[in-house]
Amino acid sequence: MTIPILSIENLTVTFNTRFGTIPVLDDVSFDLSTGEILSIVGESGCGKTMTVLAIMGLMPSQGKVTGGAILLSGEDIVSASELRMRNIRGNEISMIFQEPMTSLNPVLSIGEQISEVLRAHQGMNRRDAKKQATELLEAVKIPLPSQRVNEYPHQLSGGMRQRVMIAMALACKPKVLIADEPTTALDVTVQAHIFDLLHELRDKTGTAIILITHDMASVAEMAENVLVMYAGRKIEQGTVKEILTNPQHPYTQGLIACVPHLSDTTSPERHDLLEIPGMVPPMSEFGKEACLFAPRCQFADERCRNNRPPEREHSVGHRTACWLENLENEAVLP
Repeated sequence: MTIPILSIENLTVTFNTRFGTIPVLDDVSFDLSTGEILSIVGESGCGKTMTVLAIMGLMPSQGKVTGGAILLSGEDIVSASELRMRNIRGNEISMIFQEPMTSLNPVLSIGEQISEVLRAHQGMNRRDAKKQATELLEAVKIPLPSQRVNEYPHQLSGGMRQRVMIAMALACKPKVLIADEPTTALDVTVQAHIFDLLHELRDKTGTAIILITHDMASVAEMAENVLVMYAGRKIEQGTVKEILTNPQHPYTQGLIACVPHLSDTTSPERHDLLEIPGMVPPMSEFGKEACLFAPRCQFADERCRNNRPPEREHSVGHRTACWLENLENEAVLP
C-alpha cells in the first residue's frame, strides 16, 4: 500500500479567546498522494487557510495543535523543532500566498528574491542562484527571463507576479505545494494560464498540490479531489466528479448552486442567482455538539441541532458528515 506524501489525522487546533478555548480546526483528516491535486473549499472563516498554516507551522501565536498528527512522508511534524520546520518549509512544503504584491519585497529585484530561497535552502552561491532564478522564470513561462530577473515587482503585471511566486515555491522542488487562492484578482484568461501552468509543473515534477479556494469553478478546472469545510470541520470529501455532480451535504449543494451558468445569462428568462442564507457561525459557536450548518439548512431537524453528525461513506471515497441520508441533489434554498 502506498504511503501518502501527506496525511492529516484527526487534526485539532485550538485558539485561546475571550470565549475560552475554541477549536478552530475540529478533528480534520485527509490524505494527499504524490502528484494529487486536492482542493479545500468553503466560505471565508471555515478553516481552509488555518489548515494549511498548521501544516506549515505558521499559525498565529494564540493557536496550538491540541490533537491529531500531521505526517509528512511518515514523519509527524507537529512535534518537529523550529529548526526542522525551517528546513521543511521551502524544501519539502512550499506555499503560494494569496496576494503576490504583498508577498514580494518591493525593494528587492525578482532575481534576488528567488536567489535568496536557493541560497538559504540549497546552499548555492550568488552566481549559481541567479542563474537558477533565470531558469525558473523561464520554466514558469515569463517572457524575457534574463531581463525580468533584474526587474522589481511593481514592473510586472499581476499574472507575472503570481508566476514569480510559483517559481519561488518550486525553486527547491518541494513534495507538496500549497496554493492559497492563487488567482485572486486575476482576470479569467490569466487564471486559466496559471492553472495550466500548475498542471504542467505537477505533471513534470510529481509535486502534490493543495488548492485553497471558495470558487467552485476553480475546483472544476483545477482539482481531482475535493474536501469541503465548514466552521472548522470537514463535512464532505470525494472526487471532483462525485462532489460536483452528486453532492450529499446541503452546504456543498449550496456552494454549487451559487455558481452562475452560461445558460442563465443567455436565456430570455431571468434566473436569480441562488445564495446560502445566513453566515458562517462566529468562532464562539465552534466545537458545539451539533451540526453547525443547521441554522442555515432547510432540511435541519432537532437531531441536527442537538447532535454532531457522524461521517458516513456515501460511495467509495465519497464521505459526508450529515444526519440526512440519500439527500436529493437540490439547492439549499427552496
